Amino acid sequence: MTLIETKNIVKEYGDGIVTRALCGVSLKIEKGEFVAIMGPSGCGKSTLMHILGFLDRPTFGQYLFEGEDFAKFSDDELAEIRNEKIGFVFQSYNLLPRTSVFDNVKLPLFYSEKMQKSDWLAKEAISAVGLTARIDHIPGQLSGGEQQRVAIARALVNNPSLILADEPTGNLDSKGGQQIMEILDELNGKGHTIVVVTHESETARFAKRILKMKDGCIIGDEKVNQRRKAGDGILK
Repeated sequence: MTLIETKNIVKEYGDGIVTRALCGVSLKIEKGEFVAIMGPSGCGKSTLMHILGFLDRPTFGQYLFEGEDFAKFSDDELAEIRNEKIGFVFQSYNLLPRTSVFDNVKLPLFYSEKMQKSDWLAKEAISAVGLTARIDHIPGQLSGGEQQRVAIARALVNNPSLILADEPTGNLDSKGGQQIMEILDELNGKGHTIVVVTHESETARFAKRILKMKDGCIIGDEKVNQRRKAGDGILK
């Protein structure tokens, strides 16, 4: 089943002097895939992720999500779809600093029909990333890797159709980065669709498919058959 399909997506900024961030991106991502989008800074990969996550609209082109053309939805409708269907993991964690792990993870449920089950769902998500023992801690009491695991739990709590991770290992050391990617790999094994934006080859190697971008265009689309195992230093 096709989860995401873009057709000739163009994104431009500016009124006088126009900057083109995306120049006709067409792609399909199937449900259950683990895709890495790679490229240098300024290549358009984060812009593409923002469009895929309904955080921005393309200037031209068509974006279909679960077969629906998202151009027909209002901003309020998109916000609701985004909250229910998309889980976000950012490089900087984006956690509330004076709020417990438990309450940070519950945040996406406050405006959800699942609010009555929010306590149970939050505990399940926290358990899934191995942080039950830290459930009452605030972010300042956690390591960077633990904070990113909280962000993943928050992304999971609504059981979204898609998890988007923008440079999820960028603020972590190699060990912490490996642990985060192993969690995402495990979630993909359970059926979650994962799209990771990264410029790091060590992060991208966890994916089953790598899209390479340059100057706003996709210049490569590679299936990855060999997978990195937990703790391995090289591909097997």
